[in-house]
Amino acid sequence: MNDLTLVIDDDPSFNAILVRTMERRGYPARGVLDAAEALQVARESGARRIILDLNLNGSSGLALIPALLGINPDCRIIVLTGYASITTAVDAVKLGAIQYLAKPVEIEAILGAFEDDDMPDFDLPVSDEPLSIDRLEWEHIQRVLNENEGNISATARALKMHRRTLQRKLSKRPVKT
Repeated sequence: MNDLTLVIDDDPSFNAILVRTMERRGYPARGVLDAAEALQVARESGARRIILDLNLNGSSGLALIPALLGINPDCRIIVLTGYASITTAVDAVKLGAIQYLAKPVEIEAILGAFEDDDMPDFDLPVSDEPLSIDRLEWEHIQRVLNENEGNISATARALKMHRRTLQRKLSKRPVKT
């Protein structure tokens, strides 16, 4: 099996920095900017590790997970996102990702996820504090956005919200709790 790390992110600067950082840490890496190129490189290389951005040019990176695992069932996929939500995290893991990390992310967290052969720890403590109203709204928007496969217009209609209002809410970082 190839020892390549495939970095799939549509931001050319972030992609190049992540590829360089992986290579400096001793992990051969190659960056691609879109889904079609990602599948082609995955077929050609048999990449063992994959870093996948959740949002690829406005479409969901989650849709790539089954195809990538179909090409190489033993690959380990980490999903990165600037807009983390519980819904997409659960979906990513259900589809076969080994980890879901929010940007900005330290390289140690990525490397640790790839090196951790254990199953995820589902016995983590749960906070007794309820989520804030803002966080609940963010989670609901993310769930509806996921149900509409990332389509902003369809999500806005489902939420009975103006499309620009939704875009403004999505452009902000999610609240912590």
